[in-house]
Amino acid sequence: MKKSRFTEAQIVGVLKEVELGAKVGDTCRKHGISDATHYKWKSQYSGMSVPHRAQMRQLQQENAKLKRMYADLVLVHHALKDVVERKL
Repeated sequence: MKKSRFTEAQIVGVLKEVELGAKVGDTCRKHGISDATHYKWKSQYSGMSVPHRAQMRQLQQENAKLKRMYADLVLVHHALKDVVERKL
């Protein structure tokens, strides 16, 4: 995935600027983004502050790690199950 040239803090700042009453078009022009990017960011980051977003990212990383661990355990389980069935 392409890395954004804006940090999460900058993205939240742009969204806050619009929430405080600035026009979307003017704000987008000022920061060099498209309206579509603004609305995409709004759907992803709306209502979040920077600490909340950092916490969410940490939870997503932990969730991905747990999913990998589960997948590894399922593979081991199926391998052992095949071994046991062959012996019978």
